[in-house]
Amino acid sequence: MKSFSTLMGKQTLLPIIQADNVEQGLNIAKAMAAAGIGLVEVVLRTPASLDILKAIKQELPDLKVGAGTVLDANVLKQALDAGSDFIITPAISSQLLTDLAQCTVPVLPGVSNTADILLAKEFGYQELKLFPASLSGGAPFLKAMGSVFKGISFCPTGGVKQSNQDEYLALSNVFAVGGTWIAEPKWVELGQWSKITDACRTAQGLN
Repeated sequence: MKSFSTLMGKQTLLPIIQADNVEQGLNIAKAMAAAGIGLVEVVLRTPASLDILKAIKQELPDLKVGAGTVLDANVLKQALDAGSDFIITPAISSQLLTDLAQCTVPVLPGVSNTADILLAKEFGYQELKLFPASLSGGAPFLKAMGSVFKGISFCPTGGVKQSNQDEYLALSNVFAVGGTWIAEPKWVELGQWSKITDACRTAQGLN
């Protein structure tokens, strides 16, 4: 199976889509794709999330779309049935990692401390999401982990923004950063889709 970073390719930004309805979700995804984004995460935090994921896959077939906020076997099944290209969790447990072991798509488990990292490592994971990054020690924590957990790399999300993303990306054990700053709720509410495109381009160093 492909690793999550292989699926991302050269993309170092994991853009997160959170929307209240399908139309919003599609417009956000189109605005991101217009900035050259090839992979997005739809967080399963609203009732419309799974429908949004399906709609993006149908309308933008070249875009890789995965599900975030997967917490248990039931949500995992729903996400996979919706066609998720990958799975991301905000946290882990032995039970969830056991359920994820049956997954046929790349998985990025969420960790927030050394015990989590060790547990995920014991289940064979070498790529992890640090969440919430800013509240879990941020870049200094990840730098310290580099010498303890050799071979483990991270995608920090939660509190990551344009002003601090380079601090994370400068670390040898960080392969990408994730965030919602490239799709501000206000822009979504006002339908300012070009601002999302611009923010995604800036985040990738294209502006």
